[in-house]
Amino acid sequence: MAASKSTDRVTAAVLVIGDEILSGRTQDTNIRTIATFLAPLGVQLAEARVVSDDQDQIVMALNALRSRCDYVFTTGGIGPTHDDITADAVAAAFGVSIDVRDDARALLQAWYDKQGTEFTPARMRMARIPDGAELIANPVSVAPGFQIGNVFVMAGIPSVVRGMLEDVPHRIKGGMVVEARTVSATGAREADLAPALSELAAAMPDLSFGSYPWMRPGTPDAPRFGVNLVVRGADPDALDAAEQELADLIRNAGGDVAGPDDTPGSNA
Repeated sequence: MAASKSTDRVTAAVLVIGDEILSGRTQDTNIRTIATFLAPLGVQLAEARVVSDDQDQIVMALNALRSRCDYVFTTGGIGPTHDDITADAVAAAFGVSIDVRDDARALLQAWYDKQGTEFTPARMRMARIPDGAELIANPVSVAPGFQIGNVFVMAGIPSVVRGMLEDVPHRIKGGMVVEARTVSATGAREADLAPALSELAAAMPDLSFGSYPWMRPGTPDAPRFGVNLVVRGADPDALDAAEQELADLIRNAGGDVAGPDDTPGSNA
């Protein structure tokens, strides 16, 4: 299903699994990690979803995402507890059986033996792998993830996700690498720039444009505000031209193009 030409747009989705994310108790950082990892491989993150620890919900979301994206990454729900049901849900989505696999069990047995810790039935759950899946190495805590079809199943712990991603690049066939350029405006509001930005987007359809207003504390009489204009695309020459066009439209709207010291780190 993955694209093979460098000019193709290759997409991915992230499916975050866990009641703790939906409750607000835990903040997800894995979406950003995965998106940043995929970009230089020529894979664009097209969608992200968060679902609860419910098998039917996981199966439904996974089947929807894997049918329309080249790759899907799931995070969370592959640990040793009763609510770690991701592996079972993935097996159900693909219509295959699942059981403890010898290679996964051997990895875990060696790990716990080295730690001097009992390899309990609960820990054995982490060796349950759907039929036909390939293991994804876990250099942090050994318990493996796995790949089945175009789906990569990973832990939820951010450090483990980063470790597992090291075993992914050779499995990815990417497409065009998309670069982003930002031109920041001060003294101009988003509505001041919107008409010209719409015209520019229509004139350069191979590029993607976005505007992101920001405000940060100044004085009561003169708050600091502005807009980050972002252009994304795969053609460096077109990006250069668009960057200049964005600077011109900011000035034409009465704003100033901000230097690095004037640009806030977020749009908050």
